[in-house]
Amino acid sequence: MEALLHRKESIILTAVEIIHELGIQGLSTREIARRQEISEGAIFKHFKNKNEILLGVLEHYSQYDTDIIESIAMKSLKPIEAIKYFVRAYAEYYENYPAITAIAQAYDVFSCDPKLAWKIKDIFDIRNQFIVKMVGEAQAAGEILPHVNIENLSDVIVGLCNSICLKWRLNHFNFSLKERTLSTLEMILSAFFPVHE
Repeated sequence: MEALLHRKESIILTAVEIIHELGIQGLSTREIARRQEISEGAIFKHFKNKNEILLGVLEHYSQYDTDIIESIAMKSLKPIEAIKYFVRAYAEYYENYPAITAIAQAYDVFSCDPKLAWKIKDIFDIRNQFIVKMVGEAQAAGEILPHVNIENLSDVIVGLCNSICLKWRLNHFNFSLKERTLSTLEMILSAFFPVHE
């Protein structure tokens, strides 16, 4: 049983690497089988079809979402600190696993397939709703100016993460994703802090 689970996970990891190197259009059961040095039939013992593999990839991509949010709750962080922790956690995860960022940059490709679109929307909504909630709580606590639109600021935060991640990929990972993301986040948040006399 353990060997079967290991093989299934291994197929998913190989699929992530292929998407990273060749894009989703380059992902095929034939290419997975070649890299795994197994038959295509062996893949179908674990997955019914390519879509099931892609769902496995999306599960793998989002596996830490709940852990990160639960960790923030356990630490009882203030809203602004929670936002920074959340963004830092993803920046560190992506920096340590660059191949997984190919999934983050392919949201709209995944969303074109109705069998995958629900999963992408679920992942996006969980992450986005957390940021909206924290920005709202920060504003209620007086940490963000009262006139700031919560949804708009949340979009800016999520957008900066996606944009810097794309720039990192396009520049062959030649700068620190974590440092650039966190310094930009600090700059944005400081623009919306109330000025106390």
